[in-house]
Amino acid sequence: MQNQAGRIDSALAIELVGISKSFGPVQANRDIHLPVRRGTIHGIVGENGAGKSTLMSILYGFYQADSGEIRINGQRTEIPDSLAAISAGIGMVHQHFMLVQPFTVLENIILGAEDGPLLRPSLAKARSELERLANEYELRVDPDAVVSELSVGAQQRVEILKALYRECDILILDEPTGVLTPAEADHLFRILEHLKSEGKTIILITHKLREIMAVTDEVSIMRRGEMVKTLVTSETSPSELAELMVGRRVLLRVEKTPAKPGPVALEAKDLTLIDDKGVERLRSVSLNVREGEILGIAGVAGNGQSELLEVLAGIAVANSGTVTFRGQDLDLSKITNANQRRKLGIAHVPEDRHRRGLVMPYQTWENTAFGYHGQPRFEAGYGLMSRGEMRNDAVGKIERFDIRPPDTNLKSANFSGGNQQKIVLAREIESDPDVLLVGQPTRGVDIGAIEFIHQQIVTLRDRGKAIILVSVELDEIQALSDRIIVMFDGRVSGERLSSETDERELGLLMAGIDPEKSEGA
Repeated sequence: MQNQAGRIDSALAIELVGISKSFGPVQANRDIHLPVRRGTIHGIVGENGAGKSTLMSILYGFYQADSGEIRINGQRTEIPDSLAAISAGIGMVHQHFMLVQPFTVLENIILGAEDGPLLRPSLAKARSELERLANEYELRVDPDAVVSELSVGAQQRVEILKALYRECDILILDEPTGVLTPAEADHLFRILEHLKSEGKTIILITHKLREIMAVTDEVSIMRRGEMVKTLVTSETSPSELAELMVGRRVLLRVEKTPAKPGPVALEAKDLTLIDDKGVERLRSVSLNVREGEILGIAGVAGNGQSELLEVLAGIAVANSGTVTFRGQDLDLSKITNANQRRKLGIAHVPEDRHRRGLVMPYQTWENTAFGYHGQPRFEAGYGLMSRGEMRNDAVGKIERFDIRPPDTNLKSANFSGGNQQKIVLAREIESDPDVLLVGQPTRGVDIGAIEFIHQQIVTLRDRGKAIILVSVELDEIQALSDRIIVMFDGRVSGERLSSETDERELGLLMAGIDPEKSEGA
C-alpha cells in the first residue's frame, strides 16, 4: 500500500487498487481496494453475487478489470491470463475443481507445466517433487491414482499440489470446504496453517463465518460489488461480519417453538441398497418421520445418507425393504416413480441442485414449474401448457422467496448459488407437500439466504408437514432437527432427540462409536 508520500508498503503480498469490472449493465466490482499482508491467511466474505469470485478471477487472470491496478509484492503487475498469474507466483483452487478426471494425479500435476515435448522426464521430475511436497505439507495423494476415483478431499489436495508445484507464493481458495466432510475441512485448515508458517500468503473465500474466525488473520467484507471493510479477525465477531455482509442484523440461530408431532407420515423398514459395483450402501435402514416434525439425518458424507434420500424420492432402486406413505406401500423397484411421489405429496430438494434440481440452460419460469408442469392450473387446453400461467406462477415465487435478480427469463445458470437454491426450494415448498425431503439445503449458500431457507423449513414444519433433512453441517442438523438419526457405513448408528444430545455424542455416532461404551472405556 502506498502512503501519502507515495512509498510502497513492502509488507503487502497483494494490493488491488481501484478495481472495477462490469458485465453489461451489472457492476460486479466497483472501485475495490484490497491489501493483503504477506504470510497471512486473509478471508473474503460476502453474500452470493457480492463480487468475491469476480475479484479473485481478475487477480488470477480469468477476467480483465475495466479499471484499476494489481500490485504483487509492491510492484505493479499486468495479469492478462492465468499463465501470467502463475508466473507472478499466484495459484488458485476453484470451487469446482479444474482437474482432468480420466488422468492420473501425476498427469494432472504436470499438465501445462511440462519441461518439453517428451513427457517421461517431466513425469519423473514431478514424481520426485510431488513426494517432497506431499511430505512437507501433509498433502499425501497416490501419484498414480486416477483422479475420478479419488474422494473430493483428495482431489482438492491435488489442486493445492498443482499450485505448489508451480512454485506459487500466493494461494487463492474459493469456497474450499463447500464439498468437504468436517474431517477433510480440519485437515485442509492444518495444511493452510502449515503453508502460512512457510511464508505463503493465502486468500480464503468462504460463506462460513466459523471458519473465518478460526483460521484467518484478517477479513474483508464485500457487499453488492463494493468493499465494505477490512478487519482484524480477532477484533470482530460472527454477528458483526454477518451484519456487514447483508446490511442488516442477521439471526445466527434458528428460532423455532417445540415440535408438535402428529401421526407417522412416512416410514421405511429394513432398506438395503447395493450399487452397481457390489457395494452395500444401505444396510437394513429403518426410520419414520411424523407430521409436524423435522427428522435430521447426520453423518459424514458417503455413509448412505444420499442413497437413502434417493430411494425415498423414487430416483434410486432399493434391493429390499419397504417404504410406506400414510400406510400406503411405495414401489421401490423402479426409478421412474419420482413423478408418482410428487403426485402423492412427497417433494424433494436434491443434494446436487445442478445435476438433479435444475436444468441450467433453461429460464427461471421453466425451472419453477418442472415436475409440476402437468398440473391442471398450467393447462391451456388440447394437451398444451400455458406459458403465461407458468410465468405468472414464477413471478409469485420469485417475490415470496426473494430470488435475485427478479427475472423470470434469466437462465438458471446465471443466478448465484444461493438464488439457484431458492428456485428449487420455491418450486418444492410451494407444491404444498405432505413430506419434504431436503438434501444439503444450504450448501454453498450465503448467510442471508441460509437464514431465509431455515425459516422456510421451520414454517413448513409448523404447518404440520413432515421433513427429512440431510446435511453434513452438524450445527445445521442440531439447529433445525427435532429428532436426529446418525448414519455410519450405511447403517443407523443411533437416534437422539436434538434437545437431549450434543456435538460430542453425535460425532462419536458419526464415527461408528457407541458413546456409552466410549464413556466406560
